[in-house]
Amino acid sequence: MGLSTIRITGWAVLLLLAQACGTEHAGEPDIKGIDLHVSSERLEERLFKASSEAEVLHILNGHQLIERGYFPDMYEESGVIARQLFNTLRNEDLRRFGRQLDSAFADFPRTVLQPLEDAFKRIRYYYPDFQPPKIVTVVSGFMGSDLLVTDSLVVIGLDYFGGPHALYRPQVHDYQLKRYNKENIVPAVLFFLSERYNKSDPSDKTLLADMIWFGKGFEFVKQVAPEVPDSLILTFPERDLVRTYNSQTDIWGFFTENKLLYESNEQKKQKYVGERPATPEIGEGVPGGIGRWLGWRIVSRYMAENRKATLPELMAMVSAQQVLQGAAYKGQVDDD
Repeated sequence: MGLSTIRITGWAVLLLLAQACGTEHAGEPDIKGIDLHVSSERLEERLFKASSEAEVLHILNGHQLIERGYFPDMYEESGVIARQLFNTLRNEDLRRFGRQLDSAFADFPRTVLQPLEDAFKRIRYYYPDFQPPKIVTVVSGFMGSDLLVTDSLVVIGLDYFGGPHALYRPQVHDYQLKRYNKENIVPAVLFFLSERYNKSDPSDKTLLADMIWFGKGFEFVKQVAPEVPDSLILTFPERDLVRTYNSQTDIWGFFTENKLLYESNEQKKQKYVGERPATPEIGEGVPGGIGRWLGWRIVSRYMAENRKATLPELMAMVSAQQVLQGAAYKGQVDDD
C-alpha cells in the first residue's frame, strides 16, 4: 500500500460520534453515596488585589508548592518571583485581560469544579484510597505553566485557557491552540492524574508501548468523565475524529505493513505519538498524534473484548503486547 493511497476521506452520516473511540461499559459506577468534596481557591483574585511586592511574597509563601512547581523556570528565591509577578499584575493591559478571564470563567464552579468533583468520585469508586487534590486557579501573564497536577494540588493557569476570543493567547503553534480552551481543562487534568495509575514496562521502548500508554490514559479519562466528548480527550476536531475512525483499516494497515509497532527509534516514534499538526507520512489529512488515537482504539477494543475487566485492572497492565493480543484489533470498526 503506497503512502499516496491513504486519504482520510468520507463521512458515515449515520455514525454516532460516541462510537468514534471510547468504549461504552455497562454498570456505570454509582457515585451518589460517595462523600467527597473538592477544595478550591481563586488565587488570582488575591494576587490582583495585592498592593505591594511584600504582599505578593506573603501570598506565595503560603503556597510554596505553587511557587516551586508552577514557576519552575523562575524558582531561585521567593523575592524574584514576587517582584516579577507583582510588576506583571500591575500592568493595566494584563488587568484588563484578568477582568475578561474573570467574566469568561464566571461559571467555573459549574463547568470545571463540578465535573472534576464527579470525576474524582468515580476515581474514588475505583481507587478507594484516592484523595482529591485542591484546585487553585492563577493568572500570571503566562509567567507560569498552563497546568500543574500533583497528588495534592491542581493549579490551573486561566490565562492559557481563555479561548479564541481572549485578549491574549499562549505563544504556541496554531495547531496547539486547540487544546487551550475552557472545555479542555477537565480532560487535561484527568489525563495527568491517570499517570499515577498507568503502569508500564520501563524496558519496553517500542512505539506500541507508547501507544498503549496513551490509550490507557484516554480510557481512564473516558471512564471517570464519560460526559466529556472524545474529541476533547484526544484534542482532535470532531470532523477529524469521525473521518479517522472510518479510515482506521488503512491506518492500521500502514502501521503493520511498515512494522511500526515495534519501532524503538525515538525520532521515528515521535512522528506518530508526538504533537504535530498532521502525519503526512501516512497520508493527506491524517491528524498529528495518530499513534495516540490508535493506541486508544486498541485499548477500547481490549475493554470491549474483556467485559469483566475493570479500570484498575486495565491500568495495572504493564505489557503492551498483552493488551494488543487481548484486543484482537485488526483495524476493524466497532459493532453497531
